[in-house]
Amino acid sequence: MVEPTRGILFPRRLPDFRRLPAPPAVAHAVAWFWIPEWDLGPGEVSQQEIVGYPALNLVVEGAVVTLAGATTRAGVRELRGRGWAVGALLRPAAVGRLIDDPASLRDGETAYPASELQASVAQAMASGPGRQERAVTAFSEWLADRVGEPDEVGAHANAMADMLMGDPEVRTPEQAAARLAVSVRTLQRMAHRYVGLPPAAMVRRRRLQEAAERVRNDPAADLASIAAEFGYADHAHLAREFRAVLGFAPSEYRVRLADG
Repeated sequence: MVEPTRGILFPRRLPDFRRLPAPPAVAHAVAWFWIPEWDLGPGEVSQQEIVGYPALNLVVEGAVVTLAGATTRAGVRELRGRGWAVGALLRPAAVGRLIDDPASLRDGETAYPASELQASVAQAMASGPGRQERAVTAFSEWLADRVGEPDEVGAHANAMADMLMGDPEVRTPEQAAARLAVSVRTLQRMAHRYVGLPPAAMVRRRRLQEAAERVRNDPAADLASIAAEFGYADHAHLAREFRAVLGFAPSEYRVRLADG
């Protein structure tokens, strides 16, 4: 399922932005593709604040291809001038074919040698109406060739990520390990090898994304009720998590949303 704005703290600030589903041939490798395009006037700045998914992203932006690691905190990016990016939110099975140690990219990024990918995506993005869909097709063809079909371990790692990030009933690594019929230690090794974050951090990120989305979409909801809904001990626990990752409390987030 493609989440249209989950993880984006201030969607109204976005330029033209779409998340497109992965074609079936690469559904094991990509959760979805995301494409912003912007054309800002002189001195105009679009500031994007994101609490990212616990996953790696392969991104083509202009003449550069970048592999960005999973993050442990919210990120801020300022857009200026005119440009575009085409990114793939990678699933673990693809990560295992692109990098040996994803933990080395935690909260960081590196240039990725993929000149053919860059050329084909840039050509698609320069081609007028339908360019985004053509860019996804070009990206997908490159990934299908580069990543191939998942092996058994990669498929199991995908199942792990789907559970940790998509099952609200799973709130601890122990619960996830039991459902996957592996030990907690095996789960931890798999998360380290294919994501670069501990399983507990992935669960915390899902809860925070969901709680932030609820705060944003339901201004009348009681914050203590939101905390309880998403497995926080109390309102104070929710506020600490917000401050630690986002830099502000849920109540301040609501004020900033209201101020635009």
